[in-house]
Amino acid sequence: MRIPILDLREEIQAHRQEFLGAFESVLDSGQFILGPNVGALEKEFASYLGVKHAIACNSGTDALIIGLRALGVQPGDEVLTTPFSFFATAEAVSLIGAVPVFADIEPESFNLDPQQLEKYLTPKTKALIPVHLFGHSADMRPISDFAKRHGLKVLEDVAQATGAEYKGQKVGALGDLSAFSFFPTKNLGAFGDGGMMATDDDSAAELCRMLRMHGSRRRYYNEMIGYNSRLDEMQAAFLRVKLKYLDKANEDRRQAAARYREVLQDIPGVTVPSEASYTKHVYHQYTIRISEGRRDRVQEKLQAQGITTMLYYPVPLHRLPMYDVPSRSFEQAEKAAGEVMSLPLWPTIDPHTQLEIASAIRTALQ
Repeated sequence: MRIPILDLREEIQAHRQEFLGAFESVLDSGQFILGPNVGALEKEFASYLGVKHAIACNSGTDALIIGLRALGVQPGDEVLTTPFSFFATAEAVSLIGAVPVFADIEPESFNLDPQQLEKYLTPKTKALIPVHLFGHSADMRPISDFAKRHGLKVLEDVAQATGAEYKGQKVGALGDLSAFSFFPTKNLGAFGDGGMMATDDDSAAELCRMLRMHGSRRRYYNEMIGYNSRLDEMQAAFLRVKLKYLDKANEDRRQAAARYREVLQDIPGVTVPSEASYTKHVYHQYTIRISEGRRDRVQEKLQAQGITTMLYYPVPLHRLPMYDVPSRSFEQAEKAAGEVMSLPLWPTIDPHTQLEIASAIRTALQ
């Protein structure tokens, strides 16, 4: 497509020599799994978040799976979470034999609505997974207060919000444990798969390290059933380069989002993203809403002009076949699924490109 949803070429070119240096350093070292770059990245990432421990793994999905187990979630336990997220949020719960239980979202932030949690609490509820969707923090204070009242663990899903803040504190440092994705499209993306867990809990951190290495503290002395979930040394080296520039890249995203707001907010039928007073939004996606059932038609017209958009997410999780309960409905999640459309956005997107996209949306809605 003429205008992609994401274009990383300029960012890669800007740091090309550093990436090549990182590549050659790892190549020369002969260490490719859990080498010095992984250890250094873990320390640097923990410092960036302001937590005691960061534990690298091979994907954001594994970070959720391992994180849940490290927090003591067992088969048959229930985990409260949002129905409006990528499948991995609920899938991770199911993969350890627990049960995802959904609560509706806030229409403005697209995140879990703290006011909805109480009605889905049962004696089997053991944990919460708030998702910081699209780069906007969930409202963590009421979520954390609810968890404390009921003795629940909080696992933050930060896959889409690395570098975002809640009341001046980095998300991922607010719950009992957090899970990050380094998929290439993320704000902090590797050149392949990767993930990270972060926590202040020494015991949970030790369990994370064991579980990512087949349940062992040292090789061949396995103590539990674990996983082969290690971050490649090469990816860690690349991520160390990109971490240095993350806050600048996020600020560039915020400026691009401000430009979008300026040119889109007066188009009838379009609702631009909001940013609550408690958060610093990092715009992993710039997701608008298009009302009155016109979203799909607008997307088709933009596609015909070579403008790529994405629907995150056209089907809420509770409507997927493995979770569908006909009697259960979540009004806000279902409405969002029918209206959301994410626009092209990356740190170096050209303002003229954004104007062209806005003009195409305006024309498509006439």
